[in-house]
Amino acid sequence: MADYQTEQIPDTARVVNPARRTLDGQVRSLTSKLSRRLAQFGALNLNETIDPVKVDAFVAKKAAAHDEIEHLQDELKTLKEQRKETPSHLDIKDLPEENRFRRLSTHSKQLLDTLKMIAYRAETAMANVLAPLLARPDEARSLLRAIYTTEADLLPDAQAGTLTVRLHHMAHGVSDRAVRKLCDELNSTETVFPRSNLRLILQLGTSQNP
Repeated sequence: MADYQTEQIPDTARVVNPARRTLDGQVRSLTSKLSRRLAQFGALNLNETIDPVKVDAFVAKKAAAHDEIEHLQDELKTLKEQRKETPSHLDIKDLPEENRFRRLSTHSKQLLDTLKMIAYRAETAMANVLAPLLARPDEARSLLRAIYTTEADLLPDAQAGTLTVRLHHMAHGVSDRAVRKLCDELNSTETVFPRSNLRLILQLGTSQNP
């Protein structure tokens, strides 16, 4: 999580009515229970001989099951009527005090979302550089992810005012050629490493092992 702080929700914000949510759950549970009882009732059959004792027991069992079904149906009807009269959403100010809540602070999330969008656009620009150089242009982002995780040597040179980032070679020659092109494009921007006066220089491999 970006932030653990909470903030007050505006009084006019619409939220799910907890009473309606409770009734929804009760209706679903009772409907499921009623369906099972109806299935059991339909499966009740007298498979025994026509013996008065056995017939009486069967009739009593059938009557008890029928009474339970009627009771469940009445209860379900009452719950549905209550649910119909209960609004599905309320303004936060109309919630009972025990059901009120606060939301997570949105300030840090908005900042992180902005940074993510900037990073995504930067990645898109780099992918556009790589795509024409690859046999499958749709693999440009996969190659970028490989670059992000590959090992690199950092070679600062305070006297020259540079910070060389020397990437290790990729798995394939085609990828190496694309990465060199990307390095050339990025080097042409003459970007200075944040909070320093060192200009970034991106390289793939070494001059001894190009």
